[in-house]
Amino acid sequence: MAKYLTKKVKLDAVQVLSLGFAIVILIGALLLTLPISSVSGEYTNFIDAIFTSTSAVCVTGLVTLDTGTYWSPFGQTIIIILIEIGGLGFMSLTTFIAILLGKKITLRDRLLMQEAMNTFNLEGLVRMVQYVFALTFSVQFCGALLLSTQFIPRFGFVKGIFYSLFHSISAFCNAGFDLIGNFNSLVGYSSNVVILLTISILIIIGGLGFAVWLEIYNYKGAKRLSANSKMVLLMTTGLIIGGFLLILIFEYNNPNTLGNMNFKDKILNAYFASVSPRTAGFNSISTDGMSMSGKLVTILLMFIGGSSGSTAGGLKTATFGILMFTVISVLRGREDTEVFNRRFSKDIVYRAFTLLVIAMILVMVVTMILTVTEPDQSFINLLYEATSAFGTVGLTTGVTQQLSTIGKIVIAITMYFGRVGPVTVILALVTKKKKTGYKYPEAKILIG
Repeated sequence: MAKYLTKKVKLDAVQVLSLGFAIVILIGALLLTLPISSVSGEYTNFIDAIFTSTSAVCVTGLVTLDTGTYWSPFGQTIIIILIEIGGLGFMSLTTFIAILLGKKITLRDRLLMQEAMNTFNLEGLVRMVQYVFALTFSVQFCGALLLSTQFIPRFGFVKGIFYSLFHSISAFCNAGFDLIGNFNSLVGYSSNVVILLTISILIIIGGLGFAVWLEIYNYKGAKRLSANSKMVLLMTTGLIIGGFLLILIFEYNNPNTLGNMNFKDKILNAYFASVSPRTAGFNSISTDGMSMSGKLVTILLMFIGGSSGSTAGGLKTATFGILMFTVISVLRGREDTEVFNRRFSKDIVYRAFTLLVIAMILVMVVTMILTVTEPDQSFINLLYEATSAFGTVGLTTGVTQQLSTIGKIVIAITMYFGRVGPVTVILALVTKKKKTGYKYPEAKILIG
């Protein structure tokens, strides 16, 4: 497919990636409309089918139809395949299949892979793909093995194995789809340490990014980690701890969330509620029942998201880190953004701020549209929904199931843009830089 798109239609790499995701979404939607995909054996409305397919490929988790009760085993299998393709990227998948078939990986293929996986250079890309798939399947298998200790006793061997694999893949790919039923996610397992810890670890690993995995795998001392990996690990740890403390404080006495739990479960569920918004979409406590402060913390975590080159969405941890350290450097009177005894170029800083502004505008515009199409919903819940779609998270306060047709289309487009758009914007900024050969006179303007 990649060769056809690039050679026959003469599309550039960014267009190939964008169109590739769109084609996978359309194929998935067509399969989900078939009677064999639903429990009732009837055709599924195309809007709901394409919404589900978009959510799966964009590894979001927002659903208008309950995954556990509406879709048949065939439909659920289609969904998990779409999640795997969306999480790893269709270019990664096609390259891996080409490797297995012994086909030659061309320079054009490597350029596409470089942009799809958001890496710095072309060197070692084929080997990187092999490592990524080996690690992905290994981690997902281990996750399924741990989950099977809880699901098999409850659902039986065959169903328990399927549930274990489904939730392991969904968690690793930061998708947030579940088979528990009735839109309850993991609320019924709020006291199950094995399930919540396993799911959260899979979410964290999937959200770190492929390049960071390989650096950790080849770790030979702190000095060998790149600034990118250090930034990702620092921000990921900080956001998990910070989110955990804030949610624990704000929800500690809330009877709708943590209030009626014992101390151990409060700690466990506050931790899970900090991990999942970046950007997995599972929830073990009521999202609609959270306090206003708790919802705002969750919105912030969803907006930041995971790391570049990972299965996660959002603004990205490294981007957020650049923004924070730029502010700190300015306050300290430094000329450059500095961290880890390194400085970052102004181009990187400009791109980070540009992406921030674009992301904020997108979320605000979508929220404003939803206030018109969904007038019965509160503003905070619509902002929550828009941020969840942009960050490809999948958490909802119950708005998704009540969306109008226009609302479903808007959220589906937002999920697509959240998965493809930010990467496209960055690539455009990197590859279309113009050198004019001259500079205008410097101007002064009052700030603050």
